[in-house]
Amino acid sequence: MSDMLDPKLESKLSGVEERFERLSHELGDPAVVADRARFTSSSRTFAELEPVVRKFREYRKAHSEWIGAKELLESSADDDAELRGLATEEVKGLEARLERLSRELKLSVVPADPNDARNVVLEIRAGAGGDEATLFAGEMFRMYSRYAESVGWKVQTTGLSESGVGGVKEIIAIVEGDRVYSRLKFESGVHRVQRVPATEAQGRIHTSAVTVAVMPEADEVDVQIEDKDLRIDTFCSSGPGGQSVNTTYSAVRIVHLPTDTVVQCQDERSYHKNKVRALQVLRSRLYDVKLAEQREAIARERRGLVKSGDRSEKIRTYNFPQSRITDHRIGLTVHNLHDVLDGNLGTIIDALISHDQGERLKQEVEV
Repeated sequence: MSDMLDPKLESKLSGVEERFERLSHELGDPAVVADRARFTSSSRTFAELEPVVRKFREYRKAHSEWIGAKELLESSADDDAELRGLATEEVKGLEARLERLSRELKLSVVPADPNDARNVVLEIRAGAGGDEATLFAGEMFRMYSRYAESVGWKVQTTGLSESGVGGVKEIIAIVEGDRVYSRLKFESGVHRVQRVPATEAQGRIHTSAVTVAVMPEADEVDVQIEDKDLRIDTFCSSGPGGQSVNTTYSAVRIVHLPTDTVVQCQDERSYHKNKVRALQVLRSRLYDVKLAEQREAIARERRGLVKSGDRSEKIRTYNFPQSRITDHRIGLTVHNLHDVLDGNLGTIIDALISHDQGERLKQEVEV
């Protein structure tokens, strides 16, 4: 039967199952539970392996049932039409099920991005284009916020710099939820917008750009930050906030001295909460630097793939006159611009994920 798993793949899946069982016992070991770093790492791996193992076991059960149904069909008398008919239907149903499970299991062995289950730090900045770029940066944040709301994620702003025309020069937010990075990681890059600004009397199309950075949120175990490497300053918050604004030194600015990385947070009224949020962003930026170095090395070997880490490349164009969005990495064009900007990003994100999975599956087969 063509739906049988390749022996190499079946052996690999058996290895995954053995590792899953070892982790199951390990997570019940008090010594492992007491080791925060090890327990966190093992729990994450266990959660990633569980759906693969469940599907592999479902495949084996279906395959055993298929063998039994085939034997029943072959042993049934030619004149027992009813029994042969039932056996034939069962065989067809099981073969369809095995085909689906086999296809899903082939995809499951493609090495997963270890960061897929993480929350993200989302940074949006206005690029070339002046005021028009800041206005579009605000619309981009609204788009991601609405998409997050539609899938049950939580968005919390940690930093905001507004423009004089009501746009956004820069906005930083933490997005929390189920497998956020797996869905948003391909949004990193330069997003180009083409439209006629409200202030353009001649009706000429103006082109501006916004940069988006999606970084997996780093845990303390991922990035170790020494107190001696930090300079922490406090200052008065500005903007909306009530009586505490400009009267309480609750806003926090942190400088990571070895890398000269600067982050600040003033969203919360509490100094402690702002410091915690700022450290979250700092850890994620430092972690992203490591990932960017790895991605650059991989990108040289995978020219045709979706480049989630190349921030200088124009990845997408939003053309307002034609109500068109084009993702240049996979050649996808849709004509529902306003619908997408209203948060309906699912079709584009699904297409990017499918393309990436397909390319990685090809590489896995070649190997």
